[in-house]
Amino acid sequence: MKNEKSTLEAGNVESSVLERYSAASEKREEALCCPIQYDPTLLKIIPQEVIEKDYGCGDPTRHIHEGETVLDLGSGGGKACFIATQVVGSTGRVIGVDFNDDMLALSRKHRPEVAKRVGHDNIEIYKGKLQDLRLDRDRVDAYLSENPVDSEKSYQKFEAFLQDLKDKTPMIPDGTIDVVISNCVLNLVNPEEKAKLFTEIHRVLKEGGRAVISDIVSDEIVPAHLQADPELWSGCISGAFEETQFIREFEEAGFWGVTVAERDKTPWQTIEGIEFRSMTLIACKGRTGPCLEHKQAVMYKGPFNTVMDDDGHVLPRGKKVAVCGRTFEMYSQEPYRDHLELLSPREPVAPETAEPFPCTDEVLLRDPRELKGEDYGLTSDPANSERCSPDSGCC
Repeated sequence: MKNEKSTLEAGNVESSVLERYSAASEKREEALCCPIQYDPTLLKIIPQEVIEKDYGCGDPTRHIHEGETVLDLGSGGGKACFIATQVVGSTGRVIGVDFNDDMLALSRKHRPEVAKRVGHDNIEIYKGKLQDLRLDRDRVDAYLSENPVDSEKSYQKFEAFLQDLKDKTPMIPDGTIDVVISNCVLNLVNPEEKAKLFTEIHRVLKEGGRAVISDIVSDEIVPAHLQADPELWSGCISGAFEETQFIREFEEAGFWGVTVAERDKTPWQTIEGIEFRSMTLIACKGRTGPCLEHKQAVMYKGPFNTVMDDDGHVLPRGKKVAVCGRTFEMYSQEPYRDHLELLSPREPVAPETAEPFPCTDEVLLRDPRELKGEDYGLTSDPANSERCSPDSGCC
């Protein structure tokens, strides 16, 4: 029995994926996609060629909003970008990144037509690798066409050009994106570079931004002999994340509030008893900065007795838990805000006077007087007493 490598060599992974998706840009390949229901009103303006040659396993565009800057990783023929431009509107911005020249040609061919139909042109499409979003590969191609690398000296010059390009004019700068979306592409990245991929997603997002990623996951770790199959690599099988690993990758990259938005009950494929299905995760980039005391609190509304967030904050149901200003701000956003009551003091603490928050592993409860004020002594009539009468039925 021949020895197997745990995965294909990095170059073989990349060439296998490029070759298969180049062919799929010419002729639709049914095996590369799962059945997905899109909003039909958003498909009307998209050219049929783009729709026919779109491959994915979910619809992360359901989770974007008007005015946002959206980055689509592995944008392919441009379908998600063309949907996103309608959702974000003229005040938003849409950026697509792909590494396949044939898919890039397809999306770029139809971009002007889509812009004309929508009534605004806010889509940019770049050539780049998802695990290195600083490097604009179109500019690399342009450089190499004029400066062939044929010696050690020219190679050193090329390396200096690459570093300068990434440092001074990054393709996607730090903290510029509201939402990163991707549809069945992350599994295609070489496994040795997947950690860099999640770090890059975190880097480009604004504070409070989010990633909405649809991908194929497995219910067991994919064994070595399946990982070594180039056909299965390009078919979204070999590189599939095991479900808990998919979640853990976001956690280890520093994301908060990782939420399973969708998980197909029925497997897309089953191979040797291993189930492969679509899953969509939403992950938030938490706010950074010092923990300062603003006399704020949150109350977890249930239904569970106690929950714990990604920073280890424990929230017992129905209790006013003291939190720092940074955590309070994070809880004010999705996916937390619907589960919590946010409690601010009657007299806000000025930022310049806020003291360090007493961080501890213990649950710190907020005294009601810290919220109302030590000298608060109001005596009032019943709320809405002017509108309540014996005949009103309110009592």
